[in-house]
Amino acid sequence: MSKNLFKSTSVVASMTLISRIFGFIRDMVTAQLFGAAGAFDAFSVAFRIPNFMRRLFAEGSFSQAFVPVLSDYQKNKSTEEVHGFINAIAGTLGFVLLCVTIAGEVFTPLIVHLFAPGFVSSGPRYDLAVTMLRITFPYLMLISLTAFSGAILNTYSRFWVAAFTPVFLNLSMIGAAIWLAPGLSVPIIGLAWGVFIAGVVQLLFQWPFLKRMRLLPKPKVNFRDPGVRKVLKQMVPALFGVSVSQLNLLLDTLFASFLIVGSVSWLYYSDRLMEFPLGIFGVAISTVILPHLSRHHASKSDEDFSMTLDWALRCVLLVGVPAGVVFALASGPLLSTLFQHGAFDARAVMMASKSLSMFAIGIAPFMLIKILASGFYAKQDMRTPVRIGILAMISNMVLNVILIWPLAHAGIALATSLASIINAGFLYYFLRKKTHYKPRAGWQTFMIRLAITNSVLAVWLWFQAGDIEMWVSANNGFRCTHLFFLLISSVAVYFAGLWLTGVRPRDLLIPHKVESLILN
Repeated sequence: MSKNLFKSTSVVASMTLISRIFGFIRDMVTAQLFGAAGAFDAFSVAFRIPNFMRRLFAEGSFSQAFVPVLSDYQKNKSTEEVHGFINAIAGTLGFVLLCVTIAGEVFTPLIVHLFAPGFVSSGPRYDLAVTMLRITFPYLMLISLTAFSGAILNTYSRFWVAAFTPVFLNLSMIGAAIWLAPGLSVPIIGLAWGVFIAGVVQLLFQWPFLKRMRLLPKPKVNFRDPGVRKVLKQMVPALFGVSVSQLNLLLDTLFASFLIVGSVSWLYYSDRLMEFPLGIFGVAISTVILPHLSRHHASKSDEDFSMTLDWALRCVLLVGVPAGVVFALASGPLLSTLFQHGAFDARAVMMASKSLSMFAIGIAPFMLIKILASGFYAKQDMRTPVRIGILAMISNMVLNVILIWPLAHAGIALATSLASIINAGFLYYFLRKKTHYKPRAGWQTFMIRLAITNSVLAVWLWFQAGDIEMWVSANNGFRCTHLFFLLISSVAVYFAGLWLTGVRPRDLLIPHKVESLILN
């Protein structure tokens, strides 16, 4: 079991890494061409709203409700019943998405007003955001259907297809920025068209794989189908549970819209960097374990269920904690090397580094939320994450109000990170309380080793990263060379620390071994 999980996670992580690399190229291109000015603030809002709703409804509540039900059908129902369920879901989901898209196009000005109220007083940013949101809003429907197709593929262990699909978003936006935008009277609108094109391409990319598996849906609207009713029943509470981090990021945009021009963009670029480790490892592991957890629950294998969670938690901590250390202490070098070109100047680097350092605190908790929430959804327990999610969202709003005044946009990022810690902590507590998860032996020793290793890594970075002034005033060659050395040496220091404290690779391949990370 553990080797299959590790192999599947490696496949998803590898495909996601490719996507993230192209995502970095995309951000470098957009930073150079558009910088962190008011126009990019407007695009950030126009892109984040449908992207947020996609994560909230499609990859969030829908996928977490759909995959366990489909896994149950796959295990206990006939092939004909599985096909009927998929067809009914496709038609019903497609109908709902079409209605939402039409409503979004009609009420676009109101939506921008709701999610970026600070733009209203600055007319050009508001008008531009409205124009671009009308172009990007259909992306919600297209990418949600793509997420639906990907959920089917993941349930049948075709993980690489869905993981590779986001590459086309990055390629479309890069192409739009370079070739389409220069020919438009308002160049930034080209990025909005790039998002729309990406939605079409991503959906079409997955269809041949579904067809080859004989799972390509024949949509049929049927709200009375038992499977559809079960998914819809589970979806409503799941809206808050797994998507609280996205709600918090959208609240960040709302608060940032009241700050000085550029604040939304600084948060956007720092959030994009934070998404790198979260997307590669946190999302990869949660994507892989959800079908496995759902099958363990369907077969009433509580021990395997708990062991799978245990393996996933250790994996994300081994990656998430050092990622947080690196992004907190090397935020300036990372942003300067990747984005300080063209319109993205030294001031933008310095301002974005403040928010990235604060976001870094939440990297490990964000990853843990993905894993811990999957434990509840595989058990089809939607109520508990909802209650925790509401608490975390309220905490985020209160912390935003408290921290935005002394720390501006960095306070917004810190509030989000602190809210993620609250969210992850309560998810873990209730998983234990409901006995869904029983930790294996060795966690105390594991945490001590992790703390020692990351402390050494932090000291190394503190002395090696240098002052941000040095980075923003240096040339590209210096920045690239020194960042490469900084990252490679940090990886070496971290893995050497793990080895010296007693952690071995084989420990992650044997989650059912009681000694896990103790006996070597």
